[in-house]
Amino acid sequence: MDGSRRAAPESGVPQGQTAAGKKFVAIQVGAVSFLDEGVDKVLDIFQERARVNTLMLAVFTYGRGIAGRQVPDQPLPDHGGQNYDADTFHGGSYAALHPQYYSKTILRDLRAPDLGDFDLLDAVVPKAKARAMRSYAWLEDVYNPRLIPGFEKVAEIDIYGRRTGQACLNHPDVRNFLNSLVEDYVKSHEIDGIMWGSERQGPLNNAIGSRHGGFGSSITCFCEFCRQRGRERGISVERALQGLTELEGFARAARAGQKPADGYFVTFWRLLLNYPEILAWEKLWTDSQHEIYGEIYGTVKGINSHVQVGWHIWHNNSFSPFYRAEQDYWKLRQTSDFLKVVMYNNCGGPRLAQYMRNVHSTIFRDAKPEEALGLHYRIMGYEGEPAFDRLPAAGLSADYVARETKRAIAGVRGEIAIYPGIDIDIPTAANEKKTQPSDVSAAVKAAFNVGAPGVVLSRKYSEMKMANLAAAGGALRELGL
Repeated sequence: MDGSRRAAPESGVPQGQTAAGKKFVAIQVGAVSFLDEGVDKVLDIFQERARVNTLMLAVFTYGRGIAGRQVPDQPLPDHGGQNYDADTFHGGSYAALHPQYYSKTILRDLRAPDLGDFDLLDAVVPKAKARAMRSYAWLEDVYNPRLIPGFEKVAEIDIYGRRTGQACLNHPDVRNFLNSLVEDYVKSHEIDGIMWGSERQGPLNNAIGSRHGGFGSSITCFCEFCRQRGRERGISVERALQGLTELEGFARAARAGQKPADGYFVTFWRLLLNYPEILAWEKLWTDSQHEIYGEIYGTVKGINSHVQVGWHIWHNNSFSPFYRAEQDYWKLRQTSDFLKVVMYNNCGGPRLAQYMRNVHSTIFRDAKPEEALGLHYRIMGYEGEPAFDRLPAAGLSADYVARETKRAIAGVRGEIAIYPGIDIDIPTAANEKKTQPSDVSAAVKAAFNVGAPGVVLSRKYSEMKMANLAAAGGALRELGL
């Protein structure tokens, strides 16, 4: 497209439904799949095998989680390109960017070069519309500093004054870029929705390892913009910095097995009492992230009020009670048409086990790992899920999907749509849970049986096996949907 105003028509279709009045059945898919297999063929597969009626088109990311082919060291699926693209994957925008929208940001010209001039939205949206399929632009808060000129100017700064590989969500150039990006996509293409995902969290959670990845995340942010925001809230920047530095030192010592005289959890809690600024800085970080939700929502609705806007809620929401406390569904619904809540039960087992290994090594080290897991099961409402030693290989049950769906629907009091994210073949280690058709079928049924208006098949088509994808369609047929 030429970047002129071409917003989707104001169809007035109710949330959670497609133009045909069916349940919302979406799939996340990257640009490379359409190049490898052909646009029409991929759309045929989606409709015929999985009854998909909505596309979550991974149009902006520098990460391999939602774009590119299968990640290296994982088996290639039975479709698509039969070689890995690790040497050619670049990332960026998989649709053309129009310069007139980016005058207020230094982040410009971030067009992905790895697929040539292929424009994901130009190539797919019109053909999807002809089939009465909806198209959402799916954006991710993942950047590659090595590939973005000037990124160091917008990078977060950690407690040691080092620039990191993450963009600061309080930096004006970052906020202006995100608003420019969605403005460009909505005005330049007849898309039906926007979904943005930010799988990041504040400094407290990162310090104690409250996540399902490793301990590589930095404790941030102390750039000039975050410091100013902190002062405006009456937070002592110096004490926040000192408190988080002490917390990081405590966590490092705990992981090395250096037990404090009063134990691990008591010492952790004492740090929070001595430095209430730690929690204040954590809330500042989270509030800043959620403010961007509001800005994106306002930008899109100012162009076309019928374009749906929602958020990918990170899987950490299922593991960490600390992170979950920050994801207040009732508040999030104020600037959302929908929430895609990650409820990946297959890879959820290995991920929860890794999360438990992390937090057990820091604040829960006074207890045995299985005892700490049992406490989490009680707190999170997961009684009956596998024991610690079985968790990585067993995964979580479809009942977990049902419980989390009910909790989310209750959290928004039915005011916006909740779309559970269903995992299909998300990579796990060799001895960990692998997706089976029966798993997909059970999870899809669990979501719809407790009132979900739709699901999102995740995390990207290029790693899904056909039998597992077809199992989603089979479940929908059995449900009469």
